Amino acid sequence: MAKKDHDTIAVRTLFLSDLHLGTRGCQAPLLLEFLKRYDVETIYLVGDIIDGWRLKSSWYWPQAHNDVVQKLLRRAHKGAKLIYVPGNHDEFMRDYVGHNFGGIEIRDTAIHEAADGKRYLVMHGDHFDMVVRHAPWLAYLGDGAYTLVLVINTYLNVVRRRLGLAYWSLSAWAKMKVKTAVNHISRFEELLSLEARRRDVHGVICGHIHHAVIHDEFGVRYMNTGDWVESCTALVEHFDGRFEIIYWADELRRLTEAEIVTDLPQRRREAKASAA
Repeated sequence: MAKKDHDTIAVRTLFLSDLHLGTRGCQAPLLLEFLKRYDVETIYLVGDIIDGWRLKSSWYWPQAHNDVVQKLLRRAHKGAKLIYVPGNHDEFMRDYVGHNFGGIEIRDTAIHEAADGKRYLVMHGDHFDMVVRHAPWLAYLGDGAYTLVLVINTYLNVVRRRLGLAYWSLSAWAKMKVKTAVNHISRFEELLSLEARRRDVHGVICGHIHHAVIHDEFGVRYMNTGDWVESCTALVEHFDGRFEIIYWADELRRLTEAEIVTDLPQRRREAKASAA
């Protein structure tokens, strides 16, 4: 990782998806900490940034969610390139494809050229989800059940924080334990990889299924950014064209532990001084 200064990590490109701003499950405070840490030239917002589905049924928009939007707009104002590729939860933004709002370009899909010259299709991926495509009513029903799990997950992590434990996702754990969900993920990855091959690019970068991963199992590079509800993950491109998934909850825990170890000698000296 290229360091800009002591606290900031510089990367070439950042890919974020499935923030689900407007829902109680959105981990906006963690996302804000992440955005403070990373300095970036280009940001792709790969769909489901604002959860229009949830906001239609009940309005929820705390200050932290507004802070995320403001921080992204400030990045654009300061010269970063921002490209917004809408998903199914923010499909209302698809009416504005081709427009530019506050320095944020709205596109249906995008082609990203990495530092090493390789080209990647960037899309949310919901068009290749057979449930969303052929049974939207089932997708809405599943979204309701998923929201309930996220509410439980929120309260669970409040208790974990009070016990001094790190963030943990109940929904992500449950999803990977269900064989049907695992098969659904595999089929989704295969279809997206086939689309990348059809478009004659080196790979695909997507979101939608909240499962961050990088692999080449289907003949091209498949990269999923994950989400900021369950896993708190992002995809970054370094200046040499190398891609990496950042697991921010894990990274933040390591940073916190490192700070504690660094500060320990000073704390010991202060404790001895106060006891003398």
